Amino acid sequence: MQEKRQSKAEKHAATRAALLATARGLFAAKGFAATGTEEVVAQADVTRGALYYHFTDKQALFAAVVEQVAQEVLAAIEAAAAKAKSPLDGLVRGSQAFIAACLEPGARQIYLIDAPSVIGWQRWREIDARHGMGSLRQGVEAALADLPRGQKLSAEALTYLLSGAMNEAVLWLAEAKDEIAARKAAEAALKRILELLFTPED
Repeated sequence: MQEKRQSKAEKHAATRAALLATARGLFAAKGFAATGTEEVVAQADVTRGALYYHFTDKQALFAAVVEQVAQEVLAAIEAAAAKAKSPLDGLVRGSQAFIAACLEPGARQIYLIDAPSVIGWQRWREIDARHGMGSLRQGVEAALADLPRGQKLSAEALTYLLSGAMNEAVLWLAEAKDEIAARKAAEAALKRILELLFTPED
């Protein structure tokens, strides 16, 4: 009996994974609006009943994909920041990793373009707060801790300002004629901004 239950659980997990992988590919390539559940079901080779067993509707499926992308972006940030030699270095590395992760076309389309409107601004903000922005807030607070009291600014204000700037940078870079040159310029500018904000004054 236990083996059958485990086998059934594994089958459910495999079906859910197939739905997520298929939907993610379609959402990334076509966007949320142009992706139909019929196409997801057909490409995932599952029944419509299986889709609605795991997700109440297309929006719920998309929300699960957004969570998946957010987790991957966070993993990229944390991996980069782990190599840092100081809180400021960690903030720079993590911020650059965020831009790099979101420049991947699928992540950009799903996480920055479609998500705020499809799942709602508030829910998107909640997801971002647990992942990208949450990590940024930790990095900002760590970098601020190294500054003298008189030089410290609001961690919350800095987090939102920097997050907005980086999100816009990703969208700008995606449209750049020379993405490599534009990315180098953006990374250099971001690094300089962070150094000016978080380096103790003489």
